[in-house]
Amino acid sequence: MWNTLFDQLLTRYFREGTLVVTMPDGVTRRYGHGQPEAHVRIHDEAAVRRIVTNPELGVGECYMDGTLEIDDLRCFLAIALPAVLNADFPWFEKPVRWAKQTLRLARQFNGLGRSRRNVAHHYDLSGELYDLFLDADRQYSCAYFTRPGMTLDEAQEAKKHHIAHKLCIEPGMTVLDIGCGWGGMALTLARDYGARVVGVTLSKEQHGIATRRVAEAGLSDRIDIRLQDYRHVTETFDRIVSVGMFEHVGAPQFDTYFRKVKDLLAPEGLALIHTIGHVGPPNYSDPWMEKYIFPGGYAPALSEMQASVDKQRLVTQDIEVLRTHYAKTLGLWHDRFMARVDEARALYDERFIRMWRYYLLCMEAAFTCGTLLVYQVQLGKRLTAAPITRDYLYPYEGEAHATYRAAAE
Repeated sequence: MWNTLFDQLLTRYFREGTLVVTMPDGVTRRYGHGQPEAHVRIHDEAAVRRIVTNPELGVGECYMDGTLEIDDLRCFLAIALPAVLNADFPWFEKPVRWAKQTLRLARQFNGLGRSRRNVAHHYDLSGELYDLFLDADRQYSCAYFTRPGMTLDEAQEAKKHHIAHKLCIEPGMTVLDIGCGWGGMALTLARDYGARVVGVTLSKEQHGIATRRVAEAGLSDRIDIRLQDYRHVTETFDRIVSVGMFEHVGAPQFDTYFRKVKDLLAPEGLALIHTIGHVGPPNYSDPWMEKYIFPGGYAPALSEMQASVDKQRLVTQDIEVLRTHYAKTLGLWHDRFMARVDEARALYDERFIRMWRYYLLCMEAAFTCGTLLVYQVQLGKRLTAAPITRDYLYPYEGEAHATYRAAAE
């Protein structure tokens, strides 16, 4: 029975591009047509059942466990992701998808305790792991490629300055960095733009490293890194920035999040929210990604974000969509990770290595041929909070931006 359902599933999924599957009994089947062509081998019948029962979860888990062998993972995902997006789902899969959509808000409900656990699951992994593939500043979000051939470090530096310009920061302004990570944005805003920054994170690992970096830079008098939930911040700020954190909020907390942004923002203030989002209506999170990588995570539809922004009567000053920048970023992360995979094996086992590789390449494919992109949403309380054209962003000028200019030359 399971082999029959498996055959029906893949026949409906794969049409463009070819998937060649070797079954546990040694029989080879072909699905779709044309190029590219990917080859996989399934080693036991239990893997067939897991994939049929829940393809989005089962494929990733079987790959992690080694019961699904994929010759070229990047090629496979380039075929599989568009296939899933355009599939004519068989009858036996439709109830599963209905249940996922129905339960999505419950799974995204991130209260205070759950938020801490979710953050610890991912961001409190060994700091040595992130050293293997991130840039020197540990920017764990979409880079900004302003010209062909940029290195990862150059593109991440460009991203920070692009955001800083959108914030229109003047020396002495106060800035709240929601989800400050390892402190790179806070350091840039304080060092290069003269801001006074409060950074908040729920990750003990990130808090420790960011605090140390601030002290080493001699900026402890201008940067305050706190192990604190953004919902507990009480001060008022001239500027608010949040890079790669909104994906962890969850749709049930969108109103809470933007209400807090409004409450903490000065009357003439500006906020910049940089987040992964998805094309289309509200949806559920990928089950494999939610279980193994980002529990409670959700890349929102722009319509969901904007609905909560409108409820708070915040004024959307500008929305910029970064489309394939993250695909380039993730591709570089994967290649850097694999170049040092032996060091990763010293930290974690082979199953973790396969999980991390699947995560990076699955996300690369989602930003290349899927529905993911990045939104930079600029918000204020007044219509005139930001300049009325984007001319102020280009070209970058002034002594404060010497670092950016040197990287771009």
